[in-house]
Amino acid sequence: MVTQQFEQRTRELIDSLKAICAAYGLGNDGNEFKIITQVFLYKFLNDKFAFEAKRIKPALAKAESWEAAIAALSANDLDILQMQMGPDTARLKPEHFIAYLFGHQNAPDFAKLFDDTLHNIAVTNNDIFAVKTDGGTKITLFDRVSEFITDTSKRDAFCRAIINKLGDFSFERIFSEKYDFYAAIFEYLIKDYNKDSGGKYAEYYTPHAVAKIMAAILVPEKVRGKVNNVSCYDPSAGSGTLLMNIAHAIGEQRCTIYSQDISQKSSSLLRLNLILNNLVHSIPNVIQGNTVLHPYHRDGKALKKFDYIVSNPPFKMDFSDFRNELDSKEHQERFFAGVPNIPKQAVDKMAIYQLFLQHIIYSLKPSGKAAVVVPTGFITAQSGIDKGIRQHLVDNKMLSGVVSMPSNIFATTGTNVSILFIDAANKSDVVLINASTLGTKEKDGKNQKTVLSETDEDRIIATFNDRQVVEDFSVVVSYADIAAKNYSLSTGQYLDVKIEYSDLTPAQFAHKMQVVADRLDGLFKESAGLEQEIKKQLAGLHYAQ
Repeated sequence: MVTQQFEQRTRELIDSLKAICAAYGLGNDGNEFKIITQVFLYKFLNDKFAFEAKRIKPALAKAESWEAAIAALSANDLDILQMQMGPDTARLKPEHFIAYLFGHQNAPDFAKLFDDTLHNIAVTNNDIFAVKTDGGTKITLFDRVSEFITDTSKRDAFCRAIINKLGDFSFERIFSEKYDFYAAIFEYLIKDYNKDSGGKYAEYYTPHAVAKIMAAILVPEKVRGKVNNVSCYDPSAGSGTLLMNIAHAIGEQRCTIYSQDISQKSSSLLRLNLILNNLVHSIPNVIQGNTVLHPYHRDGKALKKFDYIVSNPPFKMDFSDFRNELDSKEHQERFFAGVPNIPKQAVDKMAIYQLFLQHIIYSLKPSGKAAVVVPTGFITAQSGIDKGIRQHLVDNKMLSGVVSMPSNIFATTGTNVSILFIDAANKSDVVLINASTLGTKEKDGKNQKTVLSETDEDRIIATFNDRQVVEDFSVVVSYADIAAKNYSLSTGQYLDVKIEYSDLTPAQFAHKMQVVADRLDGLFKESAGLEQEIKKQLAGLHYAQ
């Protein structure tokens, strides 16, 4: 009940921040998401600092004002307190606290004080919280928020409105909550930013059902809590939904996250997700940049290899401007099945997922596992790069299975998708599941989406992990079987065709045959009648001058 109340209060805070933006002309503005997410993060870090400080010094919890009690500490005592805090807690000074800004909101140039405070927090914590580009530039935690207001005369009032909302309640009592709470909050926090400031929501948020199925098959219950010091990678990370799910399955402190994404917006959202989910130690590994052209993560000069890879890469994209650069000796081993050609038309429909998929296969450790969302057409293509990738997986015995998902599992695209499971250590049979008939249809704005129930999700997971053969749903096939079927990974290619037989007496059979014959006689007579009528109508046609 307490968790539900806090979730409701948190949603109300997010809604009130959006209302402030709307009141100052920033509703649905391209910069609104920056204000909402950064102000929310400032609140979260402030309360996390309070939570940690009171845990270390219980006397602070009994003080009339914990902020005043910390402000009264000597510089040395404050340093000692901060050194005792966890590595995922921002190092704040008394002048960084919400209470300090609240008490100075009537000062001249309050907007500047507000911006300077956030900027100083970002600079002080740059080593912990900064995201890097593939060129090495650090993207700090906060922008100068008030400067998104064009009318300078309104900036002080805008910042005052924000600071007055942030003191309404504290997150302190929910820092012991786990992943599911923060996943719901994160989804609510970014749900409205599916059309503004470049990109669609689908880029930043993979449906929960897809993320859950991928994580539960890659890290089944029997191995949870038994793996340590593993690396998890997503080369097209978006806001990190897939990474959060697999980190949660492994244990946030048992793994290190690595990511790359070309979008600065999604990299900032991923940073927020890592902070919310106790994965601050992985923020230095969040890279904004072009994975296909400039993969960042390396061991020496060689590309880094990972234990787990999850990805929902973009399917189609115009990469013609650097396509020829990829089709070179330097990248030949990574793109073993080839680089798509530039079409004469529909350049924006170049199959970039083929490059991501080859990059993922190349980036796996010998014992590594991966789960990748692909267009369902990939699993049956009879030739070209798609078939070349499938053949590589089968011939090298590094395929675990495929789950073909229902249509419209992503509300924003009509493309049917499948989840490809790669396991470099799987030398036995392969599981193929056709889950296309599961789920229920729901409206999502102007779009229709398919929603899987928890029972549907669990059925897919159990069938795959237990390697079950279920009539009209799943098959378990050998690598040799797949090679014999032109490397098709479609479940339907391997399902047995069943012919239903009925026991009939000679009299029953004769009766059925007579019924069919009588029906055919009737149809033939009707056809003859229509033939005569058509001829009659044709004979009545005359040439008009």
